[in-house]
Amino acid sequence: MIKQISKHFTVSKFFWILFFSVLISAFTKAYSYTDTSKKTLLAAVDKNRSGSITLEANITFPDVLTGNEEQSLQYIEKFATNRRAYLIRTYNRSKKYFPKVSAVLTRYNLPHELKVLLALESAFNGNAVSKAGAVGYWQIMDEVAREYGLKYVPKQSRSKQVKKTTTAKTAIKTGPARDDRKNFNKSTYVAARYLKDRSRNLDNDLLLMVASYNCGVGNVWEAMKKTGKTDPDFWDIKSYLPAETQAYVMNFITLNVIFHNYDKFENNTLLFSQTQFKIDNPEGIKTEELVSSDLQK
Repeated sequence: MIKQISKHFTVSKFFWILFFSVLISAFTKAYSYTDTSKKTLLAAVDKNRSGSITLEANITFPDVLTGNEEQSLQYIEKFATNRRAYLIRTYNRSKKYFPKVSAVLTRYNLPHELKVLLALESAFNGNAVSKAGAVGYWQIMDEVAREYGLKYVPKQSRSKQVKKTTTAKTAIKTGPARDDRKNFNKSTYVAARYLKDRSRNLDNDLLLMVASYNCGVGNVWEAMKKTGKTDPDFWDIKSYLPAETQAYVMNFITLNVIFHNYDKFENNTLLFSQTQFKIDNPEGIKTEELVSSDLQK
C-alpha cells in the first residue's frame, strides 16, 4: 500500500512539474515578443550579431575656457594622441604641486586653470634655467624678480657663483647666492601677483593673460593694436603673436581640457567628436563591452 501511494505521488509530482515547465516556457516566449524595454540598436546587435552604434562627443571644457571650443579641439586631439605619455606623466607629477598653487591663486582671486603654467614653464623643476635667462619654478626673468622683490642672482653673474679665494694656506669656496625663484612658495606668490597685475592690464581676459606671461604684456598690447579692433581677444590677435606664444596658449588650453576630462582620457573613452562604431559580434558579447573595447583600441 505504501509503495502504491509512493508511486502515485511520484507520477503526480512529475506531472505537475511538467505542467508548470510548459506553462512557464509558454509565458516566457509570449513575453519576449512584447518586451519593448530594449533599444532598437541593442536588439539588432543581439539578433544579427553585428551592427553599428553612434556615440556623441563627451569632451567638456572648464567653464572659463568655453566659447571657442571649435578653434582648439583639433589641436587638443592631436596633442592628446601624440603626447599621451607626457600628459600622463605631467598629471601624476601635478598632484604634488597643483593643490598648493590653487590655494595661492584663490588668495588673489585668479582662475585655478592658471596652475598649469607651472607645468608649461618648468615641468616642476625649481632649478630650471632658460636660454633667455628665466629661472626657477615659474621661469621668472631678472627684471620681474627685481620688480616684485625677490632675491635673485643676475644672469651675468651666475657663471661666477662659485669663486675661489686663495690665501697663503688654504683655498676658500664661497657658496652660491640665494635665488628666490628656486623657492616654490616665494616664486608662486610672485607669479600670482604678476598674473593679477596682468589681469588688470588685460581686462581679466584669461588667454591674453597667459599670452602675456610668455611674451610680455607689451607684445600683447602691440598685437591687440594690429587687429584694429576695440576689444580683441586671443583668437583675434593670435596671428600677430610669436609662434612660440601661440603654441604656449594652445598648450595651456590643452592641458586644462585634458586634465578636466582625465578619467576618460586615461581610460581611452574620451571622444572629441561624434563617432560611429561598426560592431562585429559573433560571440554575443554585451554591446557596452564591445564599445568599451573599441574605444580602447
